[in-house]
Amino acid sequence: LNKPEWYLTQVLMWIGNHAKFLDDKIQPILDKAGSSVNAGLEFSRALVMLILEKLAADIPCLLYDDTLFCHLVDEVLLFERELYSVHGYLSSFPSCMHILSEESCFQRWLTVEKKFALQKMDSMLSSEAAWISQYKDITDVDEMKVPDCAETFMTLLLVITDRYKNLPTASRKLQFLGLQKELVDDFRIRLTQVMKEETRASLGFRYCAILNAVNYIATVLADWADNV
Repeated sequence: LNKPEWYLTQVLMWIGNHAKFLDDKIQPILDKAGSSVNAGLEFSRALVMLILEKLAADIPCLLYDDTLFCHLVDEVLLFERELYSVHGYLSSFPSCMHILSEESCFQRWLTVEKKFALQKMDSMLSSEAAWISQYKDITDVDEMKVPDCAETFMTLLLVITDRYKNLPTASRKLQFLGLQKELVDDFRIRLTQVMKEETRASLGFRYCAILNAVNYIATVLADWADNV
């Protein structure tokens, strides 16, 4: 259960290793028979169906182990990425995202995603470099003087989007968007708490850094507004 990459990698190897044989030997037979079937894609689809069976059997066994469950989701997302980008798998075919979208699995995914995001926010705000810009010494890069915690937070949101963007239904994507909105609000509350501690020194370093963070986040969210 702790090594889903074993069978996921094996399937990717089988697809890659058989591609030339299927294209050179099997596809011409299908073409000659007037069939519209793509040998390579059908081979891939059959192997993915085996993975779906395996996932359906494994997920109930690790649903409440955060570490194992997160590792499985990470490996499945990497597998899907390679399946589509390297092997040309079709979005209309069955995929692992359908298994991850099933209710009990999906709700668990949302829960652990939120848990680890909040942990990440705790660590980024307690870091010594939280209010310092990574690019403070490079003037042309650092016009907005973005503190490290704000940049890390927006990267966190971007990574979450990247993880859920291939979910098969809009309703599931919207639930993840709801999580991101919660995280933005949580971050806003945390900034407000820090700001209240700094009101006596409203021209101080940290107070200005908070204003820069808010400006940066608002600007990036506005840029993302065109991303359906």
